[in-house]
Amino acid sequence: MQLQSLFSASEEAMKKTIEKVKADLAAIRTGRANTAIIEGIKVESYGSLMPINQIAGISVPDAKTIEIRPWDASQLGAIEKAIQKADIGMTPINDGKVIRISVPQLTEERRKEIVKVIGKTAEDYRVAIRNERRVLVDGIKKAEKDKLITEDDRKKAENEAQKITDTYTKKVDECIALKEKEIMQI
Repeated sequence: MQLQSLFSASEEAMKKTIEKVKADLAAIRTGRANTAIIEGIKVESYGSLMPINQIAGISVPDAKTIEIRPWDASQLGAIEKAIQKADIGMTPINDGKVIRISVPQLTEERRKEIVKVIGKTAEDYRVAIRNERRVLVDGIKKAEKDKLITEDDRKKAENEAQKITDTYTKKVDECIALKEKEIMQI
């Protein structure tokens, strides 16, 4: 039963890595308005730093605009400052009730730069998944050393660990390919 818990823990960590890949990719600008671009921004509000989505409603009324409606109008200035400070490459426009951010079209050169960054990020996630496999395999070897499993069981478990790793590495590659395609679309 110890092997099963090792596999469960390892697979859970790999699933979290995939979720992190998806979240990080969502925050990358593609030339289309996306709330994930600004959701990570923290705003000084009532004496503490709060995520922007906890003090304002964020919407995307069209493909090129992000709209931020604070629950409390007195927070407009603080939100605007936080967006400028975050240096997301876009300027917020404050009309006194709503802050709008116009998302500019990406140039071909910028698209290629973003794809390169995504490629490097992808490798970091693949390494994270392989590290999880290493932890799993170490646990399997320890189980054999402690005479909890046989050598044949160890070999089968290591093969299974490799299959799981390959599955999650492929998921990372699929997420990356999808994002690259999205970025390169004009």
